[in-house]
Amino acid sequence: MNTVPPPPLVPPRTPGRRERIVHWYRSRSLRGRLTFLSAAAVAVAIALSALACWFIVERQLYGQVRTELLNAPQPRGVPSVLYCANSPQETPTPQGTSASEGSTPFRDVQFVLSNTGQVCFIDRGGRAVLTEPGDAKAYHLKPGQSIVRDGSYANGDPAVVRITAVQNHNVGPVLVMVATPTLPIEDSLQGLAILLASVSLGGILLAAVAGRLVAHSSLKPVDRLTDAVEHIARTEEVGTTIPVRGEDEIARLSTSFNSMSTALANSRERQTRLIADAGHELRTPLTSLRTNVDLLIRSNDTGRPLPPATKTKLLGNMKAQMQELTVLIGDLLQLSRPDTPKAGPSLTVVALHEIVGRAVERAKLRGPGLVFEVSTEPWYTHGDAAGLERAVINLLDNAVKYSPPGGTIEVHLHQGVLTVRDHGPGIPPDELQYVFDRFWRSPSSRQLPGSGLGLSIVAQSVREAGGEVTLGPAEDGGPGALATVRLPGGPVPE
Repeated sequence: MNTVPPPPLVPPRTPGRRERIVHWYRSRSLRGRLTFLSAAAVAVAIALSALACWFIVERQLYGQVRTELLNAPQPRGVPSVLYCANSPQETPTPQGTSASEGSTPFRDVQFVLSNTGQVCFIDRGGRAVLTEPGDAKAYHLKPGQSIVRDGSYANGDPAVVRITAVQNHNVGPVLVMVATPTLPIEDSLQGLAILLASVSLGGILLAAVAGRLVAHSSLKPVDRLTDAVEHIARTEEVGTTIPVRGEDEIARLSTSFNSMSTALANSRERQTRLIADAGHELRTPLTSLRTNVDLLIRSNDTGRPLPPATKTKLLGNMKAQMQELTVLIGDLLQLSRPDTPKAGPSLTVVALHEIVGRAVERAKLRGPGLVFEVSTEPWYTHGDAAGLERAVINLLDNAVKYSPPGGTIEVHLHQGVLTVRDHGPGIPPDELQYVFDRFWRSPSSRQLPGSGLGLSIVAQSVREAGGEVTLGPAEDGGPGALATVRLPGGPVPE
């Protein structure tokens, strides 16, 4: 039997330096990150400032030395007696030049004879300055011209050297090199570097401490917010708020949290009220159904059947109660959807005038003795077709319910505004603010069928479509109520 060998084990990849740094940074707390970032920012700023300071001082010191060296008196010629050697390491021996136009007052001076390459001094104590090459042509100098460049003494000490080309009629072209030692400058720069490094290190430590204090002070509102969230998660007591101070980002976060907590509390309150109201509304038809069923069962168990007329009436009541329960459950399912359009059904292009036409036909069946005056114009909107159709049907059912026998219901759709008016008793002004509340019913209409959810469904469906609905008295002051629905859209589908 052939077996497939197992795949070779692949050793785990060792994370790189960058991955380790990222992992270390992400594993820190927010306070640690703020402290690290503040210290790092101050460290970079101090380091750049220290480097800039050091380079500025170095440039100024060396620039001052070069300026003084260039402004020093120029040599007027070659001394009559020089101490020359073939190399800087040899002991110089006296040599006459037979012609001299003066001497230079500097001690650290050497003369390089371009023809022979000898290095000469004014006396035996001259200090050799190593500067190559020793030919005036190499420096592109004409007699009387000078340049300044860096050099060093034979023992390695640094120096700044001024090189001047001089023409002598006996020995030919001569380079006069005047040197100024720069070892004190380098010592000063080294001390300055140590001082700047110490100050930078102290500044970084102080910045870390200050960053820690600032992070602790700045994150106190975040701590309060965290405590409030943990309290809500532990006790489920929504509605907890925290004090808001200032107008910064933390204050905005606190305000948003308070708004969210209040909204959650209101949502829970509405949910609790909906459950309580639903239980109250369901209790009546369920109690009636149970009573009727018990009556039927008892009549069968006792052997005394109900009269046919009574039994027919009883079954009719049970059917009506079942229909009422069905409508109520459907209304509850409709209202149980979230209020936000994004969480609801998908929105499509809906022909509102067609929905109004179908709803009117259904309303005519429910109010056969009523007169419907209908005028509609084409209007298309974005929404849930089933929800909008149910909203229009609920408005028409409400008008049918409160219309007197033989009354007129006016239905008009013009430029996206749907109006439904009946000629019934109307709505008292003090009750208009409650008409769209769930399970609210006017005291004068408690004896009429219904659960008080129809207008709530209208308001929710219209709101999901981006529109608004109002209900009030008729505009002409006559009897009845006027419902107005405004929906966005246009006369042609988009």
